[in-house]
Amino acid sequence: MKVNKVDHICIAVKDLDAAMKIWEPIMGKPGPDDPYVDEPEKIRVARYWLGEIGFELMESTTPDGPVAKWIEKNGEGVMLISFNVDKTREAIEELEPQGYPFIPAPTGEKARPFRDCEFAFIHPKKVNGVLLELIDYKWDELKNK
Repeated sequence: MKVNKVDHICIAVKDLDAAMKIWEPIMGKPGPDDPYVDEPEKIRVARYWLGEIGFELMESTTPDGPVAKWIEKNGEGVMLISFNVDKTREAIEELEPQGYPFIPAPTGEKARPFRDCEFAFIHPKKVNGVLLELIDYKWDELKNK
């Protein structure tokens, strides 16, 4: 499997609006480049582009969402690192036989949909306590910048 780049880094926060006020002056940004809500993942996100890497502030939209559970267990902070790959499903097929456990979605699928791509999570117990995401996102937004 080839990693193309670090795709994005996610920071889990309790209050997205408050976190944006903290981070935006540091990044020199007046607002997020790509704010969105991902209902299946129960998150509200402010994505910023720093070069060709995404920096995401993420809050849970529900008290039982994965981000809320993460914060309850670990506190606010870096929640995941995402690697950009050519094809998420091929990466799963390559890594799973090598003992890398993937966290299934509530539907049971390992590859999860997002926009026009897919992503998957490798369980932190295998990768030094880091929640690692593999995503085949194409970053077409950067072509328009």
